[in-house]
Amino acid sequence: MTSSPTSRDLFDQQRTDWQRDPAGAFDAWLASQEFRQSSADVYRVQWGRFLEWLAMRRKTILSVDTATIAEFVAGLDVKKPQRLRYLRLIERVLDHVRQIELASTNPARFIAQDGEAAWRNARENEPTGFLDAAERTAILARLFAPLAEDSAARRWRARRDRALIAVFLGGGLKTGDAIALTLDAVSPGSEWLTIEADNPVFTRITRLAPFAVDVLGAWLESRREARLPGQLVFPGSPSGRPMHKATILRAVDAIVAATGIPDTRAQRASPQTLRNTFAAELYEQGVDAGQVGQWLGFMQPISAGRLHRAWQMWVEREMSAVTHSPA
Repeated sequence: MTSSPTSRDLFDQQRTDWQRDPAGAFDAWLASQEFRQSSADVYRVQWGRFLEWLAMRRKTILSVDTATIAEFVAGLDVKKPQRLRYLRLIERVLDHVRQIELASTNPARFIAQDGEAAWRNARENEPTGFLDAAERTAILARLFAPLAEDSAARRWRARRDRALIAVFLGGGLKTGDAIALTLDAVSPGSEWLTIEADNPVFTRITRLAPFAVDVLGAWLESRREARLPGQLVFPGSPSGRPMHKATILRAVDAIVAATGIPDTRAQRASPQTLRNTFAAELYEQGVDAGQVGQWLGFMQPISAGRLHRAWQMWVEREMSAVTHSPA
């Protein structure tokens, strides 16, 4: 649909406002959002801080790029939740300013979607964790252990939870990936898994480890036999509703606890730890870090490099611990 001259002139005028007086234009935008006064005051302070940063970098709202926003957010001396609020505000405003452009051109969105971006390295974050060989073996043994004699409902949930562990540890999926995964993206017996995104640019394919192919296949067969409705691979209930992230975390904790790993491990073995271990296994096999990053869904090569370096440092710590352990 072609814009009329009047609407185009109005848009050009708005762009000029954001270029000439971004603080005033922000106030006008803020007034149209019907935020509570307390929230508006916070957003105004955050936006002012961002504008000061842009001025120091000789950037404007119309010329700002992803690298500049990433540097700004990563340099904030606040905790990760506050960094995310800054980023979401910038993303929302730039969506408004660039309303006639494709959504994928918003430079703030690439940072928000990058799970390993520097801004996430806030002070409350734990160091990147991996499972060692013994821990990974213990989990695999648990995934293939006989199921307890129980009700049909408990048995399909047990198979579902094992398959969740399998796609985290053997496919590098995130919890959000697992929650949204649909049946049309899965081919039983195939080592390839499609992870779809709302924006097709971010849709990716990952390669499942052989054990994950088997465990996921067993779950899909159990799901079919249970006649669970809907298209979600991992439904949260017999009605087919989506799983909650908290339910997934509890499922992972339960399976990990059953292995005895928490008795000797200080760090929690979370879905992220399993995802990291998927990458570590590929690194050990000699798979290129860039390829691993693609399977994990990283938007930028720097993220793949960061995880690879974290793994190398972890390996060095593990070797040092063995070297200095008592004979």
